[in-house]
Amino acid sequence: MTTTKKIKGLVHFVFAIYLVSVLSDVQVPVHGRVLLQKKPDPENAAASARWLVSQNIWGVLDTISSDLGGAPFGNVVSFSDGEPGKGSGIPYFYLTTLDPTARKALKDPRVSLTISEHPIGTCGKTDPENPTCAKLTLNGKLRLADPKELEFAKRALFTKHPEMKDWPKTHNFQFFKLDIENIFLINWFGGPKPLTFDQYLHPKNKCSLITENALTPGLLVIKL
Repeated sequence: MTTTKKIKGLVHFVFAIYLVSVLSDVQVPVHGRVLLQKKPDPENAAASARWLVSQNIWGVLDTISSDLGGAPFGNVVSFSDGEPGKGSGIPYFYLTTLDPTARKALKDPRVSLTISEHPIGTCGKTDPENPTCAKLTLNGKLRLADPKELEFAKRALFTKHPEMKDWPKTHNFQFFKLDIENIFLINWFGGPKPLTFDQYLHPKNKCSLITENALTPGLLVIKL
């Protein structure tokens, strides 16, 4: 195939993606992800919070540091709430005590996980601190996952973070789970949205919980 034909083929492919996104109301965020549904209406706090957790794959986890006199210690961590399209809303982690986050959590399990809409790509050029670019903080206790949850945690994490499977066994990575106690969500002007844990687990508009289709940057999956 000549270079000209290759270029034409690429142009046709890109145009086809654009056309499908327009006709099917599909969002194409800046990071190459294709989101099959728009983010939930800001008025639907539960669906918005679940959407943020299902679409994000990392966040900042704060623990209580006795080494720092009880001051908070934030660390970037990877997480997953389930396999693509099967999110539970409960974040799971794969951590080692060689890292301070796991060590501190085993001493004092009180933590907070903060995630933003901005990495998903749907904020456009909006600043991450702007209220319309949603952000979520989950407070609770970080605990080792129960034996009955290990298989779920493994599938959830290794699906979205495949390289974890090859992390050194000698580092003794373990599966952790966040037991959520409080939810802080800002997804529009007017301050944080009231949201209970029960409401978070059982959002009214379940169809707003979109399937994750871009676990690998640049991967485009379209279902019509």
